[in-house]
Amino acid sequence: MNINKKIAVVTGGASGLGRAASQLLVDAGATVIIFDMNESAGEQAVAELGAGSSRYMQLDVSNGPDVESAFENILEEFGRVDVCVNCAGIGIAAKTVDREGQPHDLDLYRKVIEVNLIGTFNVARCAAAAMAKNEPDEKTERGVIINTASIAAFDGQMGQVAYSATKGGIVGMTLPMARDLAKQGIRINTIAPGVMATPLMLAAPEHVQDGIVANIPFPKRLGEPSEFGQLVVHITENSYLNGETIRLDGGVRMQPR
Repeated sequence: MNINKKIAVVTGGASGLGRAASQLLVDAGATVIIFDMNESAGEQAVAELGAGSSRYMQLDVSNGPDVESAFENILEEFGRVDVCVNCAGIGIAAKTVDREGQPHDLDLYRKVIEVNLIGTFNVARCAAAAMAKNEPDEKTERGVIINTASIAAFDGQMGQVAYSATKGGIVGMTLPMARDLAKQGIRINTIAPGVMATPLMLAAPEHVQDGIVANIPFPKRLGEPSEFGQLVVHITENSYLNGETIRLDGGVRMQPR
């Protein structure tokens, strides 16, 4: 799909990987609508990306009616949705049973499921319904949806039981969703990032970062958010890439802790 003049929705687009994806999509000529809970970061992102190239909507991705309404508003203003990149997510550190013998807080587990897994599906289903209204392009495409998992879907570490479950769910729904939407000409792919140089990771102590980098085969560094954005652009432009989960991780396989 040619990104130029297309309409893209990016959840979690005000910071981190979502912000990088938004930047690369705008650079390729798209108009980006950012869904994010952080109003100040969202407004700052629009100021940096350019009001003519972006919009911001404060939105809880797990809220069904609100997401449906948001896509209705986008269709009313722009007439179409071509690309959707789901980056919104949260994480917690909690074991199944803690040191005091207490079970994992079920409400915390449920919250991570609501935001990461249900939120991703909620936005994807609404994006797909909007894309299905598009006229197919010269390659018979109507839209592209890119979800964000994590290498934790495959190499979940101690304390990541909730987070890994959600990311494994995102990987698991990639192929059936691609099959569901094949007749509509909508492609579905997932990126599973490794340890990326997001503000949260860069805030960790240097010895923690060094320990992580030591386990990465090559290149021996944290991933750059811009490299995530580059992969988003490539997946969007490569029309034969469908139903796939791509690890972006420098070849690392995470240890139990």
